[in-house]
Amino acid sequence: MDTVSANTVRRAAEAFDLGGRVLDVEPLGRGLINDTFLVTTDHGRAVLQCINRRAFPRPELIMQNLRALLDHAARHAQRALKLPDIHRTHAGSDFLVDADGAFWRALTYIENTRSIERIAHPQQAQAIGRVLGQFHALTHDLDPARLHTTRQRFHDTPWYFERLVTVLAGSAVNRDHADLRSCLEFAEARANRVVVLEQARRRGELQTHVIHGDPKVENVLFDAASGAAVSLIDLDTVQPGLLHYDLGDCLRSACNPAGETPSDPAQARFDLDLCRALLGGYFAETRGLLTDADLHYLPDAIRLIAFELGLRFLTDHLQGDTYFKVAWRGHNLHRARTQFELTASIEAQDGAIRALVAELARG
Repeated sequence: MDTVSANTVRRAAEAFDLGGRVLDVEPLGRGLINDTFLVTTDHGRAVLQCINRRAFPRPELIMQNLRALLDHAARHAQRALKLPDIHRTHAGSDFLVDADGAFWRALTYIENTRSIERIAHPQQAQAIGRVLGQFHALTHDLDPARLHTTRQRFHDTPWYFERLVTVLAGSAVNRDHADLRSCLEFAEARANRVVVLEQARRRGELQTHVIHGDPKVENVLFDAASGAAVSLIDLDTVQPGLLHYDLGDCLRSACNPAGETPSDPAQARFDLDLCRALLGGYFAETRGLLTDADLHYLPDAIRLIAFELGLRFLTDHLQGDTYFKVAWRGHNLHRARTQFELTASIEAQDGAIRALVAELARG
């Protein structure tokens, strides 16, 4: 409990109607943005989160979106996908703002599940593709206009690139550092390739849908007994966007066997076998949902979202690690190098990825 005291966390937990008396509170997960805790009561368990206001300046919009999603999901009783529900406060609210202005929410804990950091075999990749496909199939008839944008400029890669340029201009960091210099050169060489998705959206080739926003491997829950993927969690970025953002981020995360912080960033690579398995699972759940234009731009999304995350890590490094949680100074630079190595691997396999998408889309 590094950012908030144990007493503060416990008081927040006790403000929610969790169906029983709070017995214990402990940190949960490895999230880079919010502080997350597992609350044990004499009735069961729940997830308590303190939302990072730097990342989400209006966290009440997160809860309004989540309520709209859950209400929509409740009308699809036969769905296989499990979603965490909201615990209200004793006062009947979906969230708590404490005396210090911290924003808290409590969600149901999905029992008998586990998360993973990296894919161990193609069957896991296929399961992740299926669960993302189930989410998109569930929300395809939810009007995105009903949802708020909780993160402005989210996955607007041209904006992230311009932000890097702006931050770099005002940074006193040593640009002669070899790793930093190589990252900056890598980013600058791709300045004219960051606009592809946004241009397609503005031309009307790509349509806005409801997206999860952060479907990385760690946000998928697997049934502890069967190994099936059963849930998508971390729903803070559910909002209007392009399906490509979700697919690109999911493939970026799942198809790199080295993970986001390997001992050597050069270990990062894009695995085509994992990509085949994940997309096979996704298309099995979404047959007919993607248009020809969607499929055309999918390989661009895989490359672009990996590159975008590298830009974000690099920018945060230049700003002194003010956004993502880090374990050491230079952690974000290490992460940026990893994502850029992954981007290069994706670029080198562009033709094979396009052929794979075309093959799987035909069924």
